[in-house]
Amino acid sequence: MFVVSGPSGAGKGAICAGLTAETNTMLSVSMTTRAPRENETEGLSYHFVDKDRFREILNEDGFIEHAEVYGEYYGTPKAPVLQSLEEGSDVILEIEVDGAKQVKEHMPEAVLVFILPPSRSELRKRIENRGTETAERIERRLERVDMEVSQIGKYDYLVINDDLDRATSDMLAIMLAERLRVRKDTGKIIKKYSSGDIL
Repeated sequence: MFVVSGPSGAGKGAICAGLTAETNTMLSVSMTTRAPRENETEGLSYHFVDKDRFREILNEDGFIEHAEVYGEYYGTPKAPVLQSLEEGSDVILEIEVDGAKQVKEHMPEAVLVFILPPSRSELRKRIENRGTETAERIERRLERVDMEVSQIGKYDYLVINDDLDRATSDMLAIMLAERLRVRKDTGKIIKKYSSGDIL
């Protein structure tokens, strides 16, 4: 499981889209109570629900993680993620730092990657260029950046998104390295290799 976090405007969505286009990876679709933006599609961008429905699923222990951000709720539905992992697929979660912390607590093997633009001024420009945020909401997002950046030390990797193609390539390199990492199940690997089976 790969967890991708970073400030709004860092380019997380574009990088994750590039990863799923180039790899056999499942991108988890989060659930949110916020209204969809103009370019967002139900079931692809998010599952959009009201707060009552979100609380119902939360009470049923239906999320791997959840968080409240800017007065709206976000959460990762548990069932599709666990199913993909059981089937042997890599899974990417594009979530906030609060959610990433929850995932790491429950699934220590999860790989956490933080995405940052090259500068704070570039981040502001990207958010403003969206044309979807009021001046007040832009300031609130930028105020949150300091808190988010302070959490970088809890992540396994940092990717600077100054060029989308390069940042996507960096992320692909991280995924490859993690797939090749020797983990705790080395006994199974040694036994299988010694018996003549293909790894």
